[in-house]
Amino acid sequence: MNNIIEITGLNKSFKDVKAVQNLSFKVKQGELFAFLGLNGAGKSTTISIMCGQLKKDSGRVIVNGFDLDKSIENAKKEIGVVFQNSVLDKPLTAKDNLKNRAALYGIVGEDFNTRLNELSRLLDLDELLNRPVGKLSGGQRRRVDIARALLHNPKILILDEPTTGLDPQTRHTLWSVIDSLRKQTGMTVFLTTHYMEEAADADYIVILDNGKIAAEGSPLELKNNYSGDYITLYGADENEITPLCKDYEVIRDAIKIAVPNTAAATEMIIKNPNLFKDYEITKGKMDDVFLAVTGKKLTSNGGEAK
Repeated sequence: MNNIIEITGLNKSFKDVKAVQNLSFKVKQGELFAFLGLNGAGKSTTISIMCGQLKKDSGRVIVNGFDLDKSIENAKKEIGVVFQNSVLDKPLTAKDNLKNRAALYGIVGEDFNTRLNELSRLLDLDELLNRPVGKLSGGQRRRVDIARALLHNPKILILDEPTTGLDPQTRHTLWSVIDSLRKQTGMTVFLTTHYMEEAADADYIVILDNGKIAAEGSPLELKNNYSGDYITLYGADENEITPLCKDYEVIRDAIKIAVPNTAAATEMIIKNPNLFKDYEITKGKMDDVFLAVTGKKLTSNGGEAK
């Protein structure tokens, strides 16, 4: 796949604060790319630079072949952004919000009606269009926000904390919509999130810490490199586990044993076949990876757990 975003040696400071330091990464066309970090790690600064809202100090940013230094307006047209806080006008209906936004891109008249119908089918907006945005639920507003970001057919959709504050069912529904959108259009999704289970579904992940890349790779690569595996052993006696000299935790009717990797788990099982009769091996979670990489636990609001 081709790279749709290429960032090389990006730097941005605010007086004495180095928000982004020599940042370099690539995003492939059509992938779900997760950009993770605590509040203040440099995520928003990087996104603002990509969208042309903030001037960089140095470095190079290329969006779908357009260099921001040479073709910033063309680059901006390739991007749609769904912000954490909705930018919709609450007194207006969803349709009027979308109509006003579309006009900024020169999409008016029948062109707007055609595009509105397309987005309405995609995001199931029919029952929402004539309702004031202020009367919609959080999940409904997010769907209208996504429609607003997609009006001009961007190649890249930036989702900045899209599910923060939404209940689990609404989060699931929203991700079903986004997954459907990616499959139908081949769109690239650039995600920031504080929910590690969402990041676990990404094709590629970059973890920022103090404006620098602390780790990057696929979820599997990161789990293999920064978190161990676990063997959950059922029906075993704790006295049988102690001689193995491994860290373990007793959970209900099972014992959870920590091992460095799958190879170590396999070796332990082969050496103790009588003990391992009913068990399962699981990878560590992205929360474990984030903690191992940054030394900090990420909370649901993006801050550090105390």
